[in-house]
Amino acid sequence: MVSFFRRKPSDAAVREGLSQVFPRVWRYALSLTGSRPEADDLAQAACLRAMERADQFQPDSHLDRWVFRIAHNLWVTEVRHRQVRGGNGLVGIETAEIVDPTQDSDVRQERRELLQAVLHLPEVQRQAVVLVYVEGYSYRDAAMILDVPVGTLMSRLAAARAVLAQKFRTEKGGRNAR
Repeated sequence: MVSFFRRKPSDAAVREGLSQVFPRVWRYALSLTGSRPEADDLAQAACLRAMERADQFQPDSHLDRWVFRIAHNLWVTEVRHRQVRGGNGLVGIETAEIVDPTQDSDVRQERRELLQAVLHLPEVQRQAVVLVYVEGYSYRDAAMILDVPVGTLMSRLAAARAVLAQKFRTEKGGRNAR
């Protein structure tokens, strides 16, 4: 019975590391859900699941990747539960403010427009963009989190870049015509 109450080293590593990982997990959750309240719920659920399953965490591995994977799996389960396919299940996207006070208002506006455009991408492209371009994961690590081959991840990124480039080319052309 005494061993039941002892915490394993992995428990301590997870509990200590979650506070550092949480802001990034929340940002990823926002990119998945498109909604602040749902991002809050998803990020908290991922951290709770990580604490519940801390014995499965390998202390010599990357906690952030493990928790991102948990968040991804929880979201996939939620999407399947809602019977939603093709990115059509997003609730209304509010203006998400991830503000950097050192930037001027023009740069903040451009970032806000880019974030809005990313949030309108199909879900699989949005996940890839956020993991690679926002969170800075390598293609290999992002593919592992999403449980897809690296080539599939690269294809999703290329498609997302094409959609974003077309959107901003069209908008820039429309602005210049005014």
